[in-house]
Amino acid sequence: MILTVHFPELTLRSLRANWDRLRWEQLPADGNRYEIIDGVLYMTTAPSALHQWIIRQIFLTLHAQIDTPGIGTTLWSPVGVFMPGCDPVQPDLFVVRNEERGIFHDRRVFGVPALIVEVLSPSNPEQDLEVKRDAYARAGVPEYWVVGPAERDLLLFSQPDPTLAIYRHIDLIAPDAELRSPTLPVRGAITHFFDDAPDTTL
Repeated sequence: MILTVHFPELTLRSLRANWDRLRWEQLPADGNRYEIIDGVLYMTTAPSALHQWIIRQIFLTLHAQIDTPGIGTTLWSPVGVFMPGCDPVQPDLFVVRNEERGIFHDRRVFGVPALIVEVLSPSNPEQDLEVKRDAYARAGVPEYWVVGPAERDLLLFSQPDPTLAIYRHIDLIAPDAELRSPTLPVRGAITHFFDDAPDTTL
């Protein structure tokens, strides 16, 4: 008899906050995502097909409205993004405006993107909703999206206060609502991010 067990996407963290870029560079390229926030190493296992589908759909939206008109560049994980307190993070998606393209060098990104997007992990939502939110606000990321696969909604954080490590404005974009970015010329129906996914398993 063959027993099949489904393991969800997992996030593990180091016990000590003594990680830096040099140690990160030595980690294996094994399909997992390794990020360092305030010296703590976070490892996330390979994502689900639904997670990747949502990223694909958001990328297509951003590419059509950001890359094609020549406003900026949209990229996806794994790319190391180094910002204050992030040594590095590897966001699911991020946008860099054309006037900031100088932050791309040495195979990494050294600077603050205009937009960061994370798709919520069902096994550890606190990482995106608390740890990364605070880190991105402290780094001064102008806009941060957290996409919820279970609820099919989106939390939009803007107006960062780096001193307090908070976002002063938060919008919940409902499943049937239209997303309108407050900092970029991006808009679109939230349903487009989830519709027609080949596998809806979280």
